[in-house]
Amino acid sequence: MSKKDNIKSFVHRERIRIERDTSRVICRPHVPGDLERVRRIIARVLKLSEKKATTLLKAVSDNFHDRHQDIEHQLVHHFENISEYMPPDVTVSDVKKMLIGAYFTMEYSIESAALFNPSMVLHPNQKGLKKGEMRFIMSLRATGEGHVSSIVFRSGIIKNNDTLVLDEVSEFVETPRISHDPFYNTHLFRLKLEDMNAWDETSSQIFELIPDAFTYHELKVSINILHLNPDFVCNKETLNTINWLANSNYKVKFDEKTKVSERVIFPVSENESRGIEDARFVGFHNDVGEVTYYATYTAYNGQRILPQLIETTDFISFNIITLNGKGVQNKGMALFPRKINGKYVMLSRQDGENNYIMYSDNLHFWQNSEVIQEPKEPWEFIQIGNCGSPIEINEGWLVITHGVGPMRQYSIGAILLDKDNPSKIIARLAGPLLTPNEEERDGYVPNVIYSCGGLVHNDRLIIPYAMSDITSVIASIKVHDLMSCMKFY
Repeated sequence: MSKKDNIKSFVHRERIRIERDTSRVICRPHVPGDLERVRRIIARVLKLSEKKATTLLKAVSDNFHDRHQDIEHQLVHHFENISEYMPPDVTVSDVKKMLIGAYFTMEYSIESAALFNPSMVLHPNQKGLKKGEMRFIMSLRATGEGHVSSIVFRSGIIKNNDTLVLDEVSEFVETPRISHDPFYNTHLFRLKLEDMNAWDETSSQIFELIPDAFTYHELKVSINILHLNPDFVCNKETLNTINWLANSNYKVKFDEKTKVSERVIFPVSENESRGIEDARFVGFHNDVGEVTYYATYTAYNGQRILPQLIETTDFISFNIITLNGKGVQNKGMALFPRKINGKYVMLSRQDGENNYIMYSDNLHFWQNSEVIQEPKEPWEFIQIGNCGSPIEINEGWLVITHGVGPMRQYSIGAILLDKDNPSKIIARLAGPLLTPNEEERDGYVPNVIYSCGGLVHNDRLIIPYAMSDITSVIASIKVHDLMSCMKFY
């Protein structure tokens, strides 16, 4: 057997397992759709004596305080969410505010169903490490009841002997503070509406009333003015799209005191009510060497998907931005870690079968794509795609891929792209780098291994990957061993 046919012998599977923990819960709003019912629940609490309300609130606090770091703050926040349905001219004590909030709150176990599809990047803080060590951040897709997906994080260190050590995972998880963009750019907003086929008489009338840079409040006021015009009938689908777009561009910020493993980016709007799927993080280096972390992901509301971009420099504050253009109408986009020949470059999938590449002058707009790889080997006859952003090595751009073969078995492979012309494949593995072993075959989706991005450290490719969409593990291979097993063209 030649070296090229024996690549699996060079792969080392780490003993680390990144397991789901059903005890990690967040407080989530729980508001009935019937607004009259909401008012009736509020009225029942208001009728309680202050003594009875105090006793009930104490029972809630005693029962839940050790599951959340600040349960009282969460209850007040959820009271504020429904405060518009309070009877007018009623003074409410702090006790009853929190108690009302408790009746409109539920716990949600964010990773009770699965913890999978990881991506891995260099941690922005590399202080205090020994020579040859590297600190990393790993993002994972967590799913709970109803298969709603969110993004969670882990951190750890790659030691100078190439062993990986994960930091202790906190028993708590926290959702961030959320705010809309202070200003939206009218020109960009219009371009995005045009891409979504939502620029018509309704949207034109709305944007006649707002300035070149507008606030979320100004947009809402303009929509309401048009609603009140008896001579104009609004296109409801257009209004839904405008609201969807505005609500899909927002900012989140965690308390700086939280640990990495305590942070969860959970769906915050109806636009992503069914989940935030498969974030592919990459450290992007600009022309002066500054690093911004980007991640593409898919927002899903049960009917439509919306390609989104996450932006952060510290994994504490995140900007959520809509991606636009006919080139971003599907899942699986992976941004290159720097511009090439003055352009942003991204791998993508348009048809669920082939590997595509796109170039753009604007990070937020992607129009044209081209096929760079089609299924060739039996283990990938059904489809191929990327498993995260390309990694720059001396030989070129290393891309971890996935392929789907008979019985819908997923395997992980690799290709190498030309450093100056990444549309050109210069080498590839004929066989898979990883296929599911017996332990990895059973789970929520059998026979699937999948990654959203790895990294290279000390000449070793490290690939975090999911086992059958339920649990995540890590494998590694020396880069020179991988190169020696690839077929160069």
